[in-house]
Amino acid sequence: MSGGTGGTDADAVADRGRRIVLWRHGQTAWNLERRFQGSTDIELTGTGVAQARRSARLLAALRPDAIVASDLRRARATAAELSAVTGLPVSHDAALRETYAGVWQGLTHAEIMERYGEQYAAWKRGEPVRRGGGELETEVADRAAPVVLDQADKLPDGGTLVVVSHGGTIRTTIGRLLGLAPASWEALGGLSNCCWSVLGEGARGWRLLEHNAGTLPEPVLGDDA
Repeated sequence: MSGGTGGTDADAVADRGRRIVLWRHGQTAWNLERRFQGSTDIELTGTGVAQARRSARLLAALRPDAIVASDLRRARATAAELSAVTGLPVSHDAALRETYAGVWQGLTHAEIMERYGEQYAAWKRGEPVRRGGGELETEVADRAAPVVLDQADKLPDGGTLVVVSHGGTIRTTIGRLLGLAPASWEALGGLSNCCWSVLGEGARGWRLLEHNAGTLPEPVLGDDA
């Protein structure tokens, strides 16, 4: 998937040929149970560790220059696999944690629909909703996107940053960096465990080059770039 939009953050980007890989953590038991994790600190399953190990070998081929990760255990363990392959240190930042969702955390999807159906429906419509009394999506972007931009600004020209985070935080960060209206962020869709999205610099700012990918990005042939 590729494309580009304008926006405050995008306008501030100089075209230095940098890439940002936003990588979701591996599988957890709560993922399998369809429980809303939010900021709850859940560890990877054995399958999740194997997913991270496989993906790390692929992402190492991109020759990343830096790795930054959420400080929650599932993200830390995922990032550690890439660190082991590349030899790069990992910096951890609490601002990259998943959305805090209050009383929704720990509930299954079915339980949320049963108890908070109207709130869930409003969120799906793109309305600003404090799910479970927690954070707004824009507040998640407010804390996460500046960390990603700050880390990207430290890259050499043509450099690659890997950000290890969570599905909701990655989606809101992508929406913010592309300059999309918050109501449309849900249109980006979710990320599978240990899949990633890739942003690259273009003449008009950040562009979404890959979304929910599990293989290495390839050049887009016949694009207008």
